[in-house]
This record gives sequence, structure tokens and C-alpha cells, in this order.
Amino acid sequence: MKDSRVRHGSVRQARVLVALLAILVPAVALAHAVVYPKTSGPGAYEKYVLRVPNERDVPTTRVELRFPEGLRVVSFGDVAGWKLEVIADSAQRIIGAVWTGSLPKERFVEFPFVAVNPKDSTSLSWPTYQTYEGGERVEWTSPDTAAKTPVSSTVIRSDDGKPATDRTSLFLSVIALSFALTAMGVAVRQRTV
Repeated sequence: MKDSRVRHGSVRQARVLVALLAILVPAVALAHAVVYPKTSGPGAYEKYVLRVPNERDVPTTRVELRFPEGLRVVSFGDVAGWKLEVIADSAQRIIGAVWTGSLPKERFVEFPFVAVNPKDSTSLSWPTYQTYEGGERVEWTSPDTAAKTPVSSTVIRSDDGKPATDRTSLFLSVIALSFALTAMGVAVRQRTV
């Protein structure tokens, strides 16, 4: 009797661990300032969204986005609780935006804007700077996608009839499927014990 209780407790602990990993791994993998969509067409009039999560125990108070060369930003969407400051160069071309507000821990905010893409195929990088209460600043600017603070990018290309693939989504799907199968195996094993 005691042996079955010990085994039951171990199975329960394994289930809890699998559930926690299933929740935490995708959250960590996606905890970046990212501009969507990840692909778009040349010359397209596109609605973009900068998604920023708060990964700290203190609020995010400022988010700055620098726009890529060749992109023409034409408008911004309002975001409740956030004030927008548009940055323009001497020719009055919009080159950046700064949003100030308060984003509590474990929350995210999305900043929408509309832009006209460059006419040629290219890759757009979106340098983003996130400032937390107290002054800590995270620069989402690294060109290395495996870095702790990678810059978000959007591929501008003509539609060649092939579906666009996002390797991050595929990777996360495989991880989620693995966790689900493991959890199902643990549950089935518990019933047969």
C-alpha cells in the first residue's frame, strides 16, 4: 500500500513538472519585443503591431521603436493608458516612436501602426528599447536571433506561391506536442499502476 502511494506521489510530481514546463518554456521563448507580421509584400500598405511583454517585477514605463530605412509610416493606433511621441527627421519623415505609460509585470501591450513597405524585397529590422521603472533599459537590437535580446525583423518579399514558414512557431509546436505526449503517457501509466 505504501509503495503505491509513493509511486502515486511521484507521478503527481511528474505531472506538475510537465505542466509547468509546458507553460514556462513557450513564455520564455516568446518573451521579446516583436513586430508582426513577420512577412509582408513589397509596396504593401501594412498594419504592423509591436508586441511588448513585461518580464520584470517592476512596470515597463517607456517603449521606443526605431523604424527601418525605406519604410514610410503613415499612422498610429491609440493605445489606452499610453501616450505617443512621434520622432521625425529634418525632412519630417517618421523615423521612430516613443510610447510612455505603465505596463505591470506578467502583462503585454500592443502598439499598432500603419506603414508602406519598401518596393523591393528586403528584411526590415525593428530596434526596440524597453525601459522599466527605476531606469533599467533593455535594448532589443541584437542581430543574432539566438541572443537574449534579438531585434525583431520582417521579411519583405514577393509572393512566390510558397507558404511562409516561421521556424519559431514550428519549434514551439514540436515542444508543446512533446509535453502533451509526455503528460498523456504519465496519465495512462498512472491508470495502469
